[in-house]
Amino acid sequence: MLTLLTCLALGAAPADWQTAEAAHLKNIRQVTHDFVRAGEGYFSPDGKKIIFQAEEQGSGNPFYQIFVMELDTGVYHRVSPGVGRTTCSYFRPDGMKIIFASSHLDPEAKTRYTDEYRQRAQEKASGKRRRYQWDFDQYMDIFEANPDGSELKRLTRTPGYDAEGSYSPDGKQIVFCSQRTGDLELFIMDADGKNARQLTHAPGCYNGGPFFSPDGRRVIFRSDRKKKDHLQLYVINTDGTGERALTDNLDWVYWAPFWYKDGKHIIYTAADHSNPAARPNYDVWWMNLDTGKKVRLTFAPGQDVLPVFNADCTRMLWTSTRDGRQPAQLYSADFIAPASAEEQ
Repeated sequence: MLTLLTCLALGAAPADWQTAEAAHLKNIRQVTHDFVRAGEGYFSPDGKKIIFQAEEQGSGNPFYQIFVMELDTGVYHRVSPGVGRTTCSYFRPDGMKIIFASSHLDPEAKTRYTDEYRQRAQEKASGKRRRYQWDFDQYMDIFEANPDGSELKRLTRTPGYDAEGSYSPDGKQIVFCSQRTGDLELFIMDADGKNARQLTHAPGCYNGGPFFSPDGRRVIFRSDRKKKDHLQLYVINTDGTGERALTDNLDWVYWAPFWYKDGKHIIYTAADHSNPAARPNYDVWWMNLDTGKKVRLTFAPGQDVLPVFNADCTRMLWTSTRDGRQPAQLYSADFIAPASAEEQ
């Protein structure tokens, strides 16, 4: 029988996984319900709302759109155009604006729905799921809007994929992933879309999922520069210096890092990919950036990915299938930070 410590080491789910999770996650609850699937959510600065991506039921569009929800009432509304694909939404630190990436300007956006539905029908008939692969849509650009979706403004206008944006703590800059050089590199631009400058210089690979540190001096991100699709975590100063790898185990995939308020710890998603015959199960982890020591936070049999904190880091929001038999939805919990003695 697997002990809890063995499960921690192997990344396996213990039989009593709810008890294991309760060490750091209290009052877990499902936040989204009315969608085919939902995920990648972020808290508003005051913690009263979330912004997230979800597939609407009965819309005829199988791709994600962006929604804002009031957490106390559960009332939500779509803030993206409703056409094409969207992803990577985020609140400006003052709460007065939002950003997200959208392909709604693609002249063939609606024609792409048919192929997606066809592939889903094939999956259902065969009983086999497709291997997950992110689509770096060449029509994806970053847009700004009011939190109700009004006053939509295009911020990026270069050829290729522009997405995965997030604001600096002062709201004056946006860090994002762009294909404008032909490679998927990180850039920083002013919040109005001007003065973009390249941050990473790692051609021939993917660099993405960036977030500014709480003091605005560093950026954390993911990259597969050492082995294709085997993402590892990195941190870099905002002036482009001091880049270093935080993980270096190519049997695992690490992604979706997000800062804790002290700037010394992060939460992130990881899974063991050493067995090509096994389907990896992603969980949420905690890391001390100085020591590299880690603590596992989720233990559910399903996937737990894309974790984020509210402003004071007392709550965590993440995407999960929980028991592994249902589509992904958003979940939240009260967060208890691991003690230093727990970091292994």
